[in-house]
Amino acid sequence: MLPENPDAYLSHEPTGRRFALANGQTWAIGRGDGCQVALDSRSVSRLHALIQRKDAGDFQLVDLGSRNGSFINGKRVSVPVVLRDLDRLVVGDQELVFRSSAPAGKDASVMDLRNAPTTALHSNRLTTILVVDIRDYTPLARTISESLLSQTIGTWFLRSGQIVQRQGSWAQKYIGDAVMAIWVHDDASRVAADVRSALAAAAEIATATEEISGALPLPAPLRIGAGMNTGQAILGGADYTAMGDAVNTAFRLEAATKTLGGGMAVGDPSFRELKLAAPGPFTRREVELKGYEALSTAWAVSFEDLRAFLADQPR
Repeated sequence: MLPENPDAYLSHEPTGRRFALANGQTWAIGRGDGCQVALDSRSVSRLHALIQRKDAGDFQLVDLGSRNGSFINGKRVSVPVVLRDLDRLVVGDQELVFRSSAPAGKDASVMDLRNAPTTALHSNRLTTILVVDIRDYTPLARTISESLLSQTIGTWFLRSGQIVQRQGSWAQKYIGDAVMAIWVHDDASRVAADVRSALAAAAEIATATEEISGALPLPAPLRIGAGMNTGQAILGGADYTAMGDAVNTAFRLEAATKTLGGGMAVGDPSFRELKLAAPGPFTRREVELKGYEALSTAWAVSFEDLRAFLADQPR
């Protein structure tokens, strides 16, 4: 059971409105009618951002890839950021003040900081990138109420973020209807273990998606696709970003699952790190990835087979 904080709220000073954050786990911010924090401004996206309450009781702000961005105390939010009393939030051209009588908990970090970067960019870091995307999100958004949509996407982002953090990701970013998680391989002896952790995260997110889909009155089951790749990336910056070919390939592999069949496509560099004696449930495919001239090798696997494979692996 989540710790209660009945005094937490967002204040919209121009109108004097208060948005209570006492009951629930997620609160959608946007101009849509179903948003719990509804802001009447065209600069605010229909589903702009989320407030999430973490297991320890802390609140964090998650931008949902909004057009005009979300800011805390003048700094743009690109990863979930834990809120503290009197933080000033700007979404579009609207300002909100976060108020809470409880101090932020000891787990106020939003990611595993064992490989935390400085604000400078660092090149030549070996990483594994996992991208998970909700399938057919646009048709879904057109067929259900905005309140149900915000509950669905908010719960999915919350569960996905918890999973990738527990599996040791260095950072995660939320982009529209997708989540990207990053594992940084500073210890060469742990690369295979980290790749398995990324696979486990994908399998757990698939399970969580099924649970969310079964618990909510959706017109059809939620479906996801996942792409994963290992390679060099540029990391760092104040927004904990990742850039480079390894990142682009992970996104392209996720998109390729729409035609490959199976829920997940694993890039050949990631697959080789597993050092498997046999391919097991993975099927080798040569795929054409957007933006790449040569065919790329991908290893396709269903989430059901992936869960069975991971269950058989030695701990």
